[in-house]
Amino acid sequence: MNFEFYFRTICLSIGLAMDASVISMGNGLNGNNMTRKKVFFMAFIFAFFQAIMPVIGFFIGYAILGVIKDYIPYIALFLLTIIGYKMIIEGIKKEDKEQESIKEITFLSLVIQAVASSIYALSIGITFAEYSLSMMILSTIFISSITFIMCLLGFYLGKKFGKVLGNKSEILGGVILLIIGLEIFVASVI
Repeated sequence: MNFEFYFRTICLSIGLAMDASVISMGNGLNGNNMTRKKVFFMAFIFAFFQAIMPVIGFFIGYAILGVIKDYIPYIALFLLTIIGYKMIIEGIKKEDKEQESIKEITFLSLVIQAVASSIYALSIGITFAEYSLSMMILSTIFISSITFIMCLLGFYLGKKFGKVLGNKSEILGGVILLIIGLEIFVASVI
């Protein structure tokens, strides 16, 4: 494993964690009565699903690696472009809308939020198919750790400054994913 792998993994982790941190920010806006224990549990739930989805994607991709090996840079570029574009569009659309009010943040609502925000990580896991098992595990640890930290930060920022920040972090996450997709493609093709 080299510097490029670590740099790419950290950037990818930040990009994937943006959705979860934006949702956590919304929870911070509406969850003023959440205990510290519940806030940490919320971050754990997001981190757990951000960890499990790429693993599932990895094994799906690994099962079909022989068929897709030569196309992985194109697949990565395509998936990251679609995901990044979608995040940017959603962030722009949400900028003008008022955040929806959540009366109570229940366990079920946290799980639904975590699954919805980690769907992108499933498709990213497919592009990990050419990684070794140890590289995939390390990537997953980075993704879940950064998600955990960003969810905590998102919650407390939402609680304090949420209306000011809005969904700019979702747009930034989309831009990061677009850049990573281009970087993977260029590095693999050249």
